[in-house]
Amino acid sequence: MATLDFFYDLASTYSYLAAVRIGPLAQAADVTVRWRPFLLGAIFKTQGYNTSPFNLHPPKGRNMVRDCERQCAELGVPFRLPSPFPAMSLLAGSVAHVGLTEGWGEDFSRAVYRAEFGEGLDIGEPAVIAAIVSRLGQDAEAALARAGSAEIKTALRAATEEAEALGIFGAPSFVTAGELFWGNDRLEQALSWAKSRAKRT
Repeated sequence: MATLDFFYDLASTYSYLAAVRIGPLAQAADVTVRWRPFLLGAIFKTQGYNTSPFNLHPPKGRNMVRDCERQCAELGVPFRLPSPFPAMSLLAGSVAHVGLTEGWGEDFSRAVYRAEFGEGLDIGEPAVIAAIVSRLGQDAEAALARAGSAEIKTALRAATEEAEALGIFGAPSFVTAGELFWGNDRLEQALSWAKSRAKRT
């Protein structure tokens, strides 16, 4: 079966849109998605940014907000820009890696996006993350403790280093069959590429 790596940062607005859309689209395309949380902020630092480009360029930021509002309205999901933006996504990304090893990482990631961009909550707050884990029926105390372990820190760092090595510079990014596709608006193209290349092998 064709596979697609979905690289996302849990503080990324457009990754929120991709996370909402990717499941049904991938199923229809018969493509297996591997969810790959990473830290985009670390890559931004190598590019000389100390915050999101949407903050550095206010007109671009305002357009992003309106664009997300329009797209979320079409998808039937809420959108509000949280404060602070971008949120600190280290804890959320770490817990996502915990969840992915235990079978609830995708649901957790979607729930984080809903809390952040649907309700405007600060996902950098441990209490917010703990509440999300608990609502998924998981042991929040154990999950947050494991998120601070050397194992999970190494996994998140490795995902971020891999993303940088692949040439990823923004989120969401999709990697399949040796090709990099950047942006929520390239999701369909990435799935199509994955499916077409799988047929050739």
